[in-house]
Formats: sequence, structure tokens, C-alpha cells
Amino acid sequence: MDIDAAVELAELDAVGQAALAATGEVTAIELLDAAILRTEATRTLNAVITDLFERAREQAAALDRSGALRSGDAGPLAGVPFLLKDLGASLAGAPEAMGSRALRSHVAEESAWIVERYLDAALVPFGKTNTPEWGNHCTTEPSLFGPTVNPWGPDITPGGSSGGSAAAVAAGVVPAASGGDGTGSIRVPASCCGLVGLKPRRGRTSFAPGAGHGLEGLVNEHALTRTVRDSAALLDAVTGSAPGDPYTAPLPHTPFLRAIGVPPAPQRILTTTDSPFPGTATDPEVVAAVTAVATTLDGLGHRVSPGAPTVDADAVADAIAVLHDVSNAQLHALATAVLGREPREDEFEESTWVMVREGFRTTGVEYAAAIGAIHAQTRRFAAGMADADVLLVPTLLTGPPPYALLDRPRGTTRAFFDVEFATTGWTSLANVTGWAAISLPLGWMADGLPIGVQLMAPDEMVLLQLARQLEDAMPWRDRRPAGWVGR
Repeated sequence: MDIDAAVELAELDAVGQAALAATGEVTAIELLDAAILRTEATRTLNAVITDLFERAREQAAALDRSGALRSGDAGPLAGVPFLLKDLGASLAGAPEAMGSRALRSHVAEESAWIVERYLDAALVPFGKTNTPEWGNHCTTEPSLFGPTVNPWGPDITPGGSSGGSAAAVAAGVVPAASGGDGTGSIRVPASCCGLVGLKPRRGRTSFAPGAGHGLEGLVNEHALTRTVRDSAALLDAVTGSAPGDPYTAPLPHTPFLRAIGVPPAPQRILTTTDSPFPGTATDPEVVAAVTAVATTLDGLGHRVSPGAPTVDADAVADAIAVLHDVSNAQLHALATAVLGREPREDEFEESTWVMVREGFRTTGVEYAAAIGAIHAQTRRFAAGMADADVLLVPTLLTGPPPYALLDRPRGTTRAFFDVEFATTGWTSLANVTGWAAISLPLGWMADGLPIGVQLMAPDEMVLLQLARQLEDAMPWRDRRPAGWVGR
């Protein structure tokens, strides 16, 4: 296959590529070879930091030999090349550095439950994507691998922590790639790179076999995609729980992919462009984008009203800082076990060391208080949404931010998050509450850069149905960045 044919395949989403394979027009090996060609053509983006080509070729060849792709039973994603974020998506026998110099030689001993579900869906993982150290930052510029370039412009971050996955999808390397979200790490890259980024509701998928949950329930895992139907199909693939999980979300009555073909009942939608964190302003172009979406939703028959729930912003920021401190102390212990010694200070980034040191000083009482604060603010948020179904807000309060802003040490972890939340605004509230949230590329700045607009609700079903309505009403599919493969 030549690069022109590989670029032509990049125009298709994952469901579209799988449909070609199901009819026999392409094989899994051909889809994989095309994705590898696109990867090589976009190396300057620094999105893919680990190649798993030979392992993928063996899997793709086995799929072709089995005839599973043409049997009609393989599923809507079968044979599609896929990329795994190098954090939270471990694949047994594959490197897993998590963006950290201290883990530069770490190899995963077991596959994550969610990766096993991807393999069950006959997706073909062929590489791992760049991520900031331990996912601490909403930008992707780790000192270990270097920064990932946003295909929309070399001076703006692709976001983080799923920035490598977002850049690869935005450039057309793959139609979808995995991600994880602790304070916005799927939705922030989606906004920066003009993509669909869904954070599922808490308990939708499993953290087995290594954990019951992440960051006391703040973290959820899913993917970055260019189309709503790909996000729905991927969610169908990973919905469920493993034996022994501490909690799980109720299974949907209808598969997500099928359900998005049906418009939702009229929804009561609250909307605001103000930040939940006092003292931070929203860019006028972002305000205009959210307002335009509100007008469109009103025209689609939904009841859109101004307003939003309130929270104690200081309590939220303090609690998130404490949970990250303790998480980093735990990861320090992991690095110690992998290295067989305590990590040196030059093996961690400075902002990580701030969190590690604070984590060592955090008491059990302080940690318990942070968990209690998260639950209290969740109840306050829910009470503020009692008369509404959906919240419509910006994804970012600004356009895509520059490099060297969201990963710098600020002296304390709380000060670090104050800077982050001045950019990200509402994203962390979905993690705190456990609500589902989706960022959609529904606005564009005067210079052509994407603006993400965010919808939140207790469950993903209505968000995906609304997203499909908006995808039809305000289409984004034909917009391509300057860094699109082949340009």
C-alpha cells in the first residue's frame, strides 16, 4: 500500500474502516500497514512513543486467517488499528513508562481489563502514545519523550494527559485512540485538537486487575475520536465490570451505538459560560461558541435556560490537590519497586516532586477529609441540578493554551491546580461528581483553532444522543488541521 491509499483510508472513522474489512474490500493487515505508513509520515508530531508493529501484524494476520472480519459476528470495530495511551492502558509485555524517567525501563506484566476488552473487540493495538509524567498535567510535554505537537499549530499544546492520543487522532494517524481522564485529561485534549472526547460516568468500566478505582473515583477511561459513533462503539466495547469491582454503573438498556440513532426526548439544559472557580474569566470567542450551541439545542426542541450548580471552589481545589499528592506518593513507591532503589530527584520532573513531597507529609486524617469534601461537593452539585437534566458549559475557558503553562511547578500542589483550573474551568467537576461529560468541537476561533463545548449529565446515553444531534446540526467532520497526514 502506498501513502496516497493510506491517506485515503484516514478519511474513514473506525466504524467505517471496520465496515470495509467486513465486506472484504481491505484486510486487517492492509488497514494496519496503512496506519503504520501514516505513523511514519507524522513522526514529527511525537505522538506515538512506542511501536508495537510486529505484535500488531501477528494479531492482524490471525484475524485475516480466521475469517472473523467477514463472518458478520466480529463487531463494529473489528480489524481497526488502535493506539493505547502509555498510562492506564497497560499491555502485557509492552513498555509502560507513564511519561516518567524513573519508569523508562518498565515493562507491563499484565494487560489492563480495558485493553483486554479492546482486544475482544478485535481492535489492533500497534503503538503507545505520549503522556505527561503520571498524567499529572493537562498538557503533554514530558521531559522523557519531549512534547507532542498539536496538528492544529506548533505553538499550542495538544492538551493532556491524553495529548499523544489526541494528536494522533487529529492528524489522521488513527480514527480513535485510548485516553484517561482525572481532571479533564480526555476532554482537554479533545478541545485543543478538535475532537470528540467522552469521559464516561463513574463505574462504567473496570480498573482491574490492578486497582478498584483511580484517584478515589476521579479517574475514568475511554477514548478520543473524530465521530460520535466511534465513541459510542468503543463505549459498548468496554462497558461492564470485573469480578470484585467496588462499584459499577448500570448496564444500558440499548447499546450506545444503536441508541444514538434515536433523538433524545426534550432535555432541560442549564448553561453558563462563567467559571466555577472565582476570579477566572472566559474568552469572548469561547462564550460565543457556547452561546451558539445553546441556540442550536433550543432549536432542536430542548429547553435551555441560564444557570449552573455552585460548589465550594476552595474545597474542590484543596481536595483534588490532596488526592493527587497521595497518588504521586504511591507512584513513587511503584518507581522504587521497579528501579530496586529510591528514585533520584533528577528522575522526576520538578512539579512531580512537589506532589510527591506533599504526599509524604499528608496525614490519614487529611486524606479522609479530602474524600469527605469530594462527596459533600458532589451532593451540592447534584442539588443544583435537581431541576435540570444536562449542563452546557465550555470545555476550556480559553482557546488551546501555549506550551510551558500547565506543567510548571508553582511551589505547592494547590497553586499548581489554581493555574490549571483557570484554564480548564468546569472539567474537574465531572470528575468530582462522577458525572459523564463530553467535549465536542463546536466552535472555532478567528484564527481557525478549535473550541470545545462541553455537556455533562449523570449518564452517557443522553450525552451521546445530544452529541449525535449536534454532529448533524453543526458538523465538524470536514475540518482538518494543517498537520493532517498527507498535507
